[in-house]
Amino acid sequence: MIRRATKLDKIRWVIVYSTDLVNLLTLFGYYDLYIRWQLGLPWPVVLIGVALLLAFNVLATRPHRVAMRGGRRPTAILAVTGVIILIMFATTFMWAIPAWLGMLGPFVRRRTIVILSVLSIVLFNLYVALLGAPIWGTLLVQSVFTAMGVGGVLTNLWLWRVAKEAYEGQEAQARLAVSEERLRFARDLNALLGQSLTDIAARTEGASRTLSADPAAAAEEMFAVRDLARRSLREVRSVVQSYRAVDLDEMLASVRAVLEAADVRCTVRAETGSLSPETRTLLATVVREGATNVLKHSTAERCTITIEDGVLEMSNDGVSGPAGEHAPNGLAGLAQRVRTAGGTLEAAPTHQGGYLLRAAVPA
Repeated sequence: MIRRATKLDKIRWVIVYSTDLVNLLTLFGYYDLYIRWQLGLPWPVVLIGVALLLAFNVLATRPHRVAMRGGRRPTAILAVTGVIILIMFATTFMWAIPAWLGMLGPFVRRRTIVILSVLSIVLFNLYVALLGAPIWGTLLVQSVFTAMGVGGVLTNLWLWRVAKEAYEGQEAQARLAVSEERLRFARDLNALLGQSLTDIAARTEGASRTLSADPAAAAEEMFAVRDLARRSLREVRSVVQSYRAVDLDEMLASVRAVLEAADVRCTVRAETGSLSPETRTLLATVVREGATNVLKHSTAERCTITIEDGVLEMSNDGVSGPAGEHAPNGLAGLAQRVRTAGGTLEAAPTHQGGYLLRAAVPA
């Protein structure tokens, strides 16, 4: 199965490629070399400069991608490009310096990169002044390019961190909703069964102590234990039935709100007025499971939910290729419940590159 790009992947690509635009600042260097050649610089020197600048451009794209993945600092690449910068510095060639500082920005403290930026501007222009050349134009251009290069890279990295935190927050929200529902059910069962099981254990222990001395009293106590166990079983079934009784209209509204909060456009067309309470509860459970799968296992941008004459169809565009087997406690378990109710449940990728969940139950 070929994994489709997630929204986070697309954001990362945009940020990476926009960060690469910092290297466009070095294009002025090629024009500078051409002008120097026109002014009499030997062509072998010009070719060496072009080769160094090309090598710098190729290597300069790597550190940004490493930083986006949270990888270790590419010391070798930064060292090689740093040597290229020193060679160009000695020839009063400044065009690659802002780009190199932008490469270094993600791997040092912000205060350090600011100090290095200011220091590079001061040292380069002091060197130019010592050579007797005017510095005001160079000072202005280098300052602007350095601010663009370093500021652009740091801003893009900040945007990436914000986008990543937001994406992880959506996944955490979905997991939290499932966990809270499980905890609520566990608390209900604990409150219901805790006292009943304690009473059963106490009465059973009492019966075991009186069994040899008074078998009749022990038998009477065991009958009481049996009745207590049956009553507890009825109470558990009642709680489970109440837990499963989910309002379909409320579930549809909740699922739509959750999906749209996760940036999934959701369209709902449902005719639920004629459905029986059992059918409404069963379809609500299917909708909830389908929405969970959209959030956890797909990269959907659109989701459509339709209900007509007891037939639920929930489709999204976030899955392509073959899907894995359904988990026993997920769609596979729901399919068994639907069959028990006299209906059918199917879930599979479509030929159009989407995914369709279809449940048909007696209305």
